[in-house]
Amino acid sequence: MSERETLTMIDERPNFDRPLERAGSGSLKWDGRAGQFGDGDVLPLWVADMDFAAPAAVTRALVQRAAHPVYGYTLFPDELFAAMADWLRERHGWAIEREWVVMAPGVVPSLAATVLALTQPGEGVIVQPPVYAPFYSVVRANGRQVVENPLRIGPDGYTFDLEHLERCAAAGARLLLLCSPHNPVGRVWRADELEGLLDIAWRHRMAILSDEIHHDLCLPGARHRPLACLTDDPALVVTALAPSKTFNIPGLGLSALICPDPEQRRALRRVFDTFHVSASNPFSVAGFTAAYRAGGPWLDALLPYLQGNRDLALDAVATALPGIAAVRPEGTYLLWLDCRGLGLDDAALRRFFVERAGLGLSPGTIFGTGGGGHMRLNLGAPRAAIERALGQLAAALAAAGA
Repeated sequence: MSERETLTMIDERPNFDRPLERAGSGSLKWDGRAGQFGDGDVLPLWVADMDFAAPAAVTRALVQRAAHPVYGYTLFPDELFAAMADWLRERHGWAIEREWVVMAPGVVPSLAATVLALTQPGEGVIVQPPVYAPFYSVVRANGRQVVENPLRIGPDGYTFDLEHLERCAAAGARLLLLCSPHNPVGRVWRADELEGLLDIAWRHRMAILSDEIHHDLCLPGARHRPLACLTDDPALVVTALAPSKTFNIPGLGLSALICPDPEQRRALRRVFDTFHVSASNPFSVAGFTAAYRAGGPWLDALLPYLQGNRDLALDAVATALPGIAAVRPEGTYLLWLDCRGLGLDDAALRRFFVERAGLGLSPGTIFGTGGGGHMRLNLGAPRAAIERALGQLAAALAAAGA
């Protein structure tokens, strides 16, 4: 197929209701079902990518780059940095400098690099569970000590436990890994909450790595605050971000660390040099740049669609899913289901979702302390798929007499 013929197949206007066949494409989410759940036919709502076509501008940029038949070693062009800086300034009110940017092969490698660069073996690194599983592994695998500062759950949802965080920092922890917006509970942290973290970090000279990969996915009514915008201390915050979650391009594997402090940047670059892994390839560069430069209208259409999926799911939880409750997410496309009312242990809960409901969700246990009895449901799918999933779950609960 020619480039011209391929370009004519690109949907210029996003259609999030359009079903896309992903099985057979090498998709972890779809082709990994049998290995993950023991059943290759479950409806997969686990891995945090979306079943939506990426913005047309991204696909066009990739096709056009593929048309050049040399795929050699690739620089980061000025336009990549300009597109990211313009996006952050226009969407988040954050003016960054090019010299602050350290490009990386993904946010998880960025977490690992920051742990290695800013802490010493045996030192404590704070995580706030339940939280994205690699927050634990990047600490333990690199010879540091996990220090847990669990989120508090109350009538209004999850909050920070700042008194306990103060004790953790005072005991000598050198780094806090913050998830903002939060995966899996869907909180978009308020400015006053973030300022509380910064006050503690400043008093104890503790750095914060703020994972803001979901920064653009704030549902209507919520607003993301880049943590670095709330402090004048350049050594307090390193920010990890990427267009991957926003524009559904995580397979392209390119991210950025925003690090205003020059000493920390040098330390980060030394760590990345030891990895001997290139962050760039022709396609990741093309996709990254096009997403930030031209993906705005696509995102503006996506957010109300995700809000509709969220509201549909919350209504089903309230009316048709006895024994299950849910925290109302303010951001991300992830729904944190509290299934403790079903009275099942975690192994039985997983079997129930797979064998009785035919659903492949992420078990809460992988998110650490506070995750037991929970399941994470990915709302980033056509509405018909979400309706199908909720219907299958309701039928399974009814059959079980819940």
